[in-house]
Parts: sequence; C-alpha cells; structure tokens
Amino acid sequence: MKPIGYWLNRADHAFTTHMNTMLTEFGLTRIAWQVLNVVADTADATDTDIHTVLAANADRAALDTAIAATLTGHWTTRPEPGRIALTDHGNRRLAAVSDRVTTFRAQSMHGITSDEYRTAVSVLERMTLNVEAATA
Repeated sequence: MKPIGYWLNRADHAFTTHMNTMLTEFGLTRIAWQVLNVVADTADATDTDIHTVLAANADRAALDTAIAATLTGHWTTRPEPGRIALTDHGNRRLAAVSDRVTTFRAQSMHGITSDEYRTAVSVLERMTLNVEAATA
C-alpha cells in the first residue's frame, strides 16, 4: 500500500489536471474557479478575503494571477479599489460552470458512499491538525 502522502499528491494532481482541462472552454483554471466561488459567496469580497480563504490552495502570486484572469475574462469587476464582484455575465457563466463541476464531482465520487467520503475528509482533517499542532 502506498502512503497517504502519495495519494494526496496524486489526487490533487488528478483533480487539478482534470478540472483545468474541463474549464479551458470557459477560459478558467481550477484556482480561478475557486476565486469566483469565494467572490460569489462573500458579500463585498476583497482580494484579502480571497487570499485568506484560498491560502491553502495556492500561493499569493497564483491567486493574484487568478484574480486578474477573472477580471480580464469579464467574470468579475472592481466596484471600488480592493473590492471584487461578479458581473451579471460572470454570474450567468458561473452557473454553466457549476453544472460541469457537479458532473465532475459525481464522476470522482463513483463507488464512494457519502459516509466513506465524510470519513475520508474527517481523517484528513484530523491528520492535518495533528501535524500543524506538532509544528506550531
């Protein structure tokens, strides 16, 4: 049996590769899609909100690049300096992307029960907290 680190790295690589390929037609990457979700879920979102929520997903430079891509692609706009909001067009396009991501999630969950998923997430969370506490 391969160790958990192997499977964590391989899973992250597989998810990122598949999502990036799937999202290409929308002009997005996995991290840009995650940025859009933070903006959609956060009233009066700021760049700081995005950096805080997604700090474990990407470094500052990658997040800034993803933020810029959402602005350039007209998914988002700057209602005032430091703030970011979905455009009406971005909202409509995000709904189409969400349908595609739902299909991807169903594919990734094939043969896995909801209980198995919750157990896997719970175990990974506890392992992460254990390691973080040990290095604090």
